[in-house]
Amino acid sequence: MTPATPPTKRPVSLGVIFLTLYIDLIGFSIIFPLGPDLLRHYLAVEGHTGLLGWLLDRSQDLAQVAGQGQGNAFNEVLFGGIAFSVFSIMQFIFAPFWGALSDRRGRRAVLLPTVAGNALGYLLWAFSGSFGLFMLSRVVCGGFSGNLSVATAAVADVTTRQERSKAMGLIGAAFGLGMVTGPAIGGMTAHFNLLLRHPSLAHYGVNPFTVPALISFGLCLVNLIWISRRFAETRTAEARAAAPEARVRNPIAAILSLHNPSVRHVNQVAFIFSVAFVAMETTLTFLGAERYGYTVAQNTYLLVFLGFCSIVTQGYIVRKLLKTMPETRVLLMGLLLATVGLLCVGFAPPGGPWLLYVGVAFLATGSGLVNPSTTGLISLYTNADEQGRVLGIFRSLGSLSRAITPVLAGLVFWMFSSRTLFVASALLAVCALALSVTLPQPEK
Repeated sequence: MTPATPPTKRPVSLGVIFLTLYIDLIGFSIIFPLGPDLLRHYLAVEGHTGLLGWLLDRSQDLAQVAGQGQGNAFNEVLFGGIAFSVFSIMQFIFAPFWGALSDRRGRRAVLLPTVAGNALGYLLWAFSGSFGLFMLSRVVCGGFSGNLSVATAAVADVTTRQERSKAMGLIGAAFGLGMVTGPAIGGMTAHFNLLLRHPSLAHYGVNPFTVPALISFGLCLVNLIWISRRFAETRTAEARAAAPEARVRNPIAAILSLHNPSVRHVNQVAFIFSVAFVAMETTLTFLGAERYGYTVAQNTYLLVFLGFCSIVTQGYIVRKLLKTMPETRVLLMGLLLATVGLLCVGFAPPGGPWLLYVGVAFLATGSGLVNPSTTGLISLYTNADEQGRVLGIFRSLGSLSRAITPVLAGLVFWMFSSRTLFVASALLAVCALALSVTLPQPEK
């Protein structure tokens, strides 16, 4: 388990990996605040025909199951969950493949085509005059979204076992920072509609969201240049030769192929917690609007607060804790804090949002402890020659939770109540906490 690059290069390598992920995640998350407007745009253009009409019919069927009628916001929530889960489904399928391929061919050799593939997806979005082409762009971006697992494996390559989990906090910090910066850019650039000045551009597929899409495309080009010039390969030729040949396979089969019981155990903990966290993440703004009458701006402040707490935790607090505490104890602490946070949000009184913000702070802090701990444990439990494959499977399970949870959370939110959803999420976090108690501390 020796590092693939000399120790003197580690600080530079980690900085390069951090910036690679940060640029990538800005482009990835620019689309987040545009969801409702995207759906309304394509609905106005295509109505209830084709693929769009079929998805609307499915969302309405689910709305009827939940006891919601036509025109209710629930239809939009469900439709958004169905449409945008396509990205996560493709990521679920392909993340293990890209991770395993990076074991065999090298991290840099995989990052370059995956970033280029994302650039192609964003370019399709920029000229997606139809809903079908927009969905194709999501398929392409999801299929090439192996960057996170590959970059995480690169961190494992350039760190010792003692440094591993602390370095994984940088991955979380890049993720949190990108997820704050990207939506802010998306929101600020969404009103730059090229069609208002040049309506004839619609013939070429230009749409009201072409500017944010081109920014994402441009960031991918910047990342390609950055990787090609600064990202030195972190896998030695000997390590690449020893890795098994990668191939596309059923992601479920890839998960079942994990023979290490500790790796399977951590995956179970991380998946259960991810379902709980994504349920919160996808409904928090609806809770703010329902319980406190929050506007888009007020909900944005809430999400920025969530992101800021996450960045501080993963970029600073978790690195300090892991100097004196084992990963398993930090994981338990994070799950406990997240459970308390979910209950605080669920029971926050309508009269004042102070408990809501307290709960969000606990949630962000708890999640900021859980993510580096689980990633570090997965890496430490895994042999050096299959870091990419196993971390790819780990990220794949996270994508699966993001694919299935938004619709399920929407059903619970609207059929029962926001409080019921957050209590159920807290119970899931407790289940993850109970499972994590028996995790062994890896040797270092």
